[in-house]
Amino acid sequence: MVAPLAVTAVVLQFVLARLAVVLDPVVRETRLTALTGNVEVAAQLVALLLVALFVTALGLLAQRTRARVVFEWFDRFVGLVPLVSVVYTGVRQVSNTLVSRDTRYRSAVIVEYPRPEVYSLGFLTGDAPEAAADLAGGEAYTVVVPHSPNPTAGHLVFVPADRVHETDLSVRDALRMVVTTGIAESESEMAAYRDSVDEGDLPSLD
Repeated sequence: MVAPLAVTAVVLQFVLARLAVVLDPVVRETRLTALTGNVEVAAQLVALLLVALFVTALGLLAQRTRARVVFEWFDRFVGLVPLVSVVYTGVRQVSNTLVSRDTRYRSAVIVEYPRPEVYSLGFLTGDAPEAAADLAGGEAYTVVVPHSPNPTAGHLVFVPADRVHETDLSVRDALRMVVTTGIAESESEMAAYRDSVDEGDLPSLD
C-alpha cells in the first residue's frame, strides 16, 4: 500500500515541477496573480488553460495551407539538429502512423523470424531487391519487423514469397497491437485498455 503511494507522490511531484517550469514564466509575464487575488495555484491553473488554448490554436493553424509550409520547414530544421532529431522524429513518426489513415505499409503479415518456428508480426512494404530474390530462388518481399512497443525501430528483412503469411489484421490494428504489446488491436480493445490503465489494473506504456 505504501509503495504505490510513494511512487505516485514522486511522479506527481516530478510532473508538477516540470509544469511549473512552463507555467511560472506565463504567470510572471502576464501578471495573472493580480487577477486571481495573489493565489499562486489559481494563477497557474489559468496559465495552464492559456497554454492549452495556445496549443489548440497552433494545431488549427497548422491545418491551413500557407501555415503548413512554415511547419514543414520547421520539421526539416529540427530534423537536422543532432540528438534532438532522434527523439523528435521518432515521436512524430509514431503519432503520425497511429493517427493517419494513410500508410506506406501494404499489409500486416507474419514471418518466421528471428529463427524457424518463431513467428513475428511484420509489415509488407514491397518487393525485395533482385539480389535477395536470386538468393531466395524466386519471388521475395521486403518486410519490416517492428520492435514493441516502439514501431519506429525494428529490422528490415527479405523473405521468400511462400514464407510470407497474410493476416486478417489491418495495418492500423497491427500497429496498435505492436504499441500495446499485444494487449489491444482494435478500437474497442484500445478503449478497454485505456480504461484499465486509468483504473490501475494495467501498466501504462507511456
